[in-house]
Amino acid sequence: MKNWIKHSKEKLVEELWAAEPKIKGILKNSKHVEEARFIMFDYLNRLERDLFNMRSDTYFFNLNIIEKRNAKECIRVFSNVMRTENESLTGASPLELLFDLAKETDRSLDTINEAFLCEFISLFRGITGKSGKHTTGHEVFSMKDGREAAILRSEQLDDYAGLIRRNFRRYRTGFDRTIVRQRQELKKEILGYFGAEESRWQDYLWHYQHIIKDLKILSDLVRLESDEVEGLTCAREMHIPFEITPHYLSLFNKSGRTDADRQIRAQVIPSRRYCQGVIDSREKGIDMDFMGEKSTSPIDGITRRYPEILILKPYNSCPQICVYCQRNWEIKSIDDDVQLSRQKIREALAWIRAHESISEVLITGGDPLTLKNDYLDWLLGEIADIKHVERIRIGTRVLVTIPFRINEGLLAIFKKYHEWGKREIAIVTHFEHAAEIGPDSLDAVKKIKGLGMNVYNQQVFTYYNSRRFETCLLRKTLKISGIDPYYTFSTKGKEETIDFRVPIARIEQERREEARLQPGLVRKDEPVFNVPRLGKSHLQAWQDHEVIMILPDGRRIYRFYSWEVRLVTALDYLYTDVTIYDYLKRLSDDGENISDYSTIWYYF
Repeated sequence: MKNWIKHSKEKLVEELWAAEPKIKGILKNSKHVEEARFIMFDYLNRLERDLFNMRSDTYFFNLNIIEKRNAKECIRVFSNVMRTENESLTGASPLELLFDLAKETDRSLDTINEAFLCEFISLFRGITGKSGKHTTGHEVFSMKDGREAAILRSEQLDDYAGLIRRNFRRYRTGFDRTIVRQRQELKKEILGYFGAEESRWQDYLWHYQHIIKDLKILSDLVRLESDEVEGLTCAREMHIPFEITPHYLSLFNKSGRTDADRQIRAQVIPSRRYCQGVIDSREKGIDMDFMGEKSTSPIDGITRRYPEILILKPYNSCPQICVYCQRNWEIKSIDDDVQLSRQKIREALAWIRAHESISEVLITGGDPLTLKNDYLDWLLGEIADIKHVERIRIGTRVLVTIPFRINEGLLAIFKKYHEWGKREIAIVTHFEHAAEIGPDSLDAVKKIKGLGMNVYNQQVFTYYNSRRFETCLLRKTLKISGIDPYYTFSTKGKEETIDFRVPIARIEQERREEARLQPGLVRKDEPVFNVPRLGKSHLQAWQDHEVIMILPDGRRIYRFYSWEVRLVTALDYLYTDVTIYDYLKRLSDDGENISDYSTIWYYF
């Protein structure tokens, strides 16, 4: 697999036809594309029939059952990308490109790239049962019975556990003693820089008052890499806000970016490419509201996509701005006018009262815990007074950015409205990496859990937490810290956040090959793709999405189905993913052994 990244297009074409010579023969001997399409469908139908035909005399008869299943999936995908309906929908025709390649027409190589060729090499190997995904080693248990089989099985499970532990040693959590000591030292330097006493660190208002929004202050406190300075300079010139709380800054490595803080820095330091993407969208008039929230808002301040829950957004800023934020189109600097008026909130509350189907309200924004206690007391009280609301969910990142916000005054408000058997107050937070979870965050969680409240985590699966077992370590650290993993979101198609995006195939691979090794209570999170306007589509269920096209540049186009597709005739949604090839190349450039990811091509 690593060699693919280094191969020329000419070499990849050789591997393509070596993977499936019969397909080359069909294409080369056909008079035109439509004849090739007809013969190709007939060929694929015969292949699929032979896969599970007990009387077949082909080599498929002795093929591992898992390879057979994979072959069936590859045949389905290859058939999809050849369908004229899908060609019409997407404006692409891989069959025409392969036809030209087989005919060796002039400039046939110029219309495709390496990513395209790698996709079809994988498909061709897959449809003939040569993916190499599985060996016969797993069949040993069918040859044993009783205690002997159990001992062998236990040894294999020990190997799996050893694989997890070896990978965990690559990463750091916020409880690592060296990390804790370094952060304590940086904390003292931050306090000294602002002329503050040690006691002020526990005062969340002090953190609000000293949010870092200036490149000079940031570079005075920590060493920035050249690309980080470039991105921040670009953000300043283009009036793109960045905000980092003193607490979150203390999670940085003072002397420069390391593997232990790269994901922390990436979340809050915009890159030049991000800034340019934002400007391009503005200049082209592109609507950055990717989720189509304006079309799911029946009244100001409310977003609704599901029968019993809605979103209430009283505040459109955060103490800290995440670069990849889904709502970057409406999130403003904390210094701007970002609070929805009380009159607007009252109208939104009246709307909720009038809709008895609403049993749950998610308060988010922005970060609603940025609001003052007296306002939160009023708001929670108003919602709690609505008889049909049985749960109030608060979406907040203060457990990560300013854990000291969870103080006695706020806890007293939570306690007032969290009533067993009547109404739940729940916290949904957003830890991205195990390195973010440390003693201060743990103390905040303990205080919330002490009230009997539940705390859940929603992770965005980005390039910076997508390495082997990296998210597994987050789950493990969350769970032992009293936080339940809840959702893992696939990064979506906002072009300005391209630095963070990961192929859908990788999140599916992570769920099947890494998360599946963890205990059930640890891997409680559900991997999802949030479909614009329609809501979450579960990535574990192939019935909810399918690959319908592979573009000349190697990007897959997926068709997603709404969560309600089995209830009504719902709309579908076409999504163009980032390429697996580019993702693997980036991993390789960052020192990863990409042979560890070789099965990624067979997740659809």
